[in-house]
Amino acid sequence: MDFNWKELITVTFTLFAVIDVLGSIPMLVSLKAKMGSLNELKATLISGGLMILFLFAGRKFLEMLGVDVHSFAVGGSIVIFILGLEMVLGIEFFKSDKNAKASIAVPIAFPLIAGSGTLTTIMSLKANYDETVILIAILINLVIVYIVLRSLNLIERLLGPAGMIAVRKFFGVILLAIAVKIFTGNVRGLIK
Repeated sequence: MDFNWKELITVTFTLFAVIDVLGSIPMLVSLKAKMGSLNELKATLISGGLMILFLFAGRKFLEMLGVDVHSFAVGGSIVIFILGLEMVLGIEFFKSDKNAKASIAVPIAFPLIAGSGTLTTIMSLKANYDETVILIAILINLVIVYIVLRSLNLIERLLGPAGMIAVRKFFGVILLAIAVKIFTGNVRGLIK
């Protein structure tokens, strides 16, 4: 079997846009200041564990609920679309608890890095891409997440406030396009 590099790039970029670790830098910097320090490796491993668990056990979980992958992908595409709108318009549709500060698992690993948008995207991608491609894309993104967590202060200084806004809006537009692609690719399977 030939490995599809184009698919890997697409899935990696999709997850990168959904995880939006660059867009989370202001919140991550604030949380790091409140907590005093940040265990970057622990946050990355917990996030990765959640994503990989959902990649392999998500389908069985859906079957228990009586939902097929195409329905989940369509629902997920709507969530991804809304996340993209949040990023582009600067409006918060999904409210998060910004006061939690005692743990790495919450709010950094979940929901900031491996949040509902990321887990939904992983399941939505399973409808169109091979699990191996998605797993490699998750691992690539975990490396990026770890590097960003280790370099928070440097990245914030380099991008500046205007750069942070530009990056967030750019990835928001990409998410909107990805959501439309996932929706159109799976909605046909639901109409009979």
